Amino acid sequence: MLTTHDLPEALRIETRTLHVQAERSAFMGALLRGRMPLAPYGAMLRNLHAIYAALEPALLRHAADPRIAPLLLPGLWREPALRSDLDLLVGGDWREALPLQPATLRYVARLEEIDGTQPFLLAAHSYVRYLGDLSGGQMLGRIVRESFQLGPEGGTAFYDFGDADATGDLKLAYRAALAALPVDGPSQAALVAEARLAFELHRELFDELASGLLP
Repeated sequence: MLTTHDLPEALRIETRTLHVQAERSAFMGALLRGRMPLAPYGAMLRNLHAIYAALEPALLRHAADPRIAPLLLPGLWREPALRSDLDLLVGGDWREALPLQPATLRYVARLEEIDGTQPFLLAAHSYVRYLGDLSGGQMLGRIVRESFQLGPEGGTAFYDFGDADATGDLKLAYRAALAALPVDGPSQAALVAEARLAFELHRELFDELASGLLP
């Protein structure tokens, strides 16, 4: 049985099936195979931006919480990078041009709820987003650059945490910070449940994007 000192491993094991389901969705499959048209890709970025625009200020509001503070590592924030990519790939009117999916609205509502009631659960959403970004960002950035023939002007800032060494170091630092969080058994169980919810919302988002924007 996992102890309360195995939080990263508990999160990994208990969300593994949901993680695989999200990765194997039709939408992500099209992206990973380099067959994603620009319009649905922009829609994905738009919806991810809304999630980060809710998550990151909430994390900062609770920077004094010892169950949040260790996870606030320099270089993690993705909202400015997403904004930059959307400006370049979609245009300055992307907020008006691209709608938010129902799953994104549910996700943002959940972040707002726990921000006000159980802020330590924000750590679960931090785990789902940032470790995923750090783990697959280099590969996805390369796929996106090749798919849309992006030049040196950019368009993949979302995936850029620096070179491979810098990205690896940041990933190790994040996992170490997660492992050091002062959580007891009930808190760990609550974080695992919240991470599972986050993956379910991601899967719903990808399904909605696929049904609305892919042939």
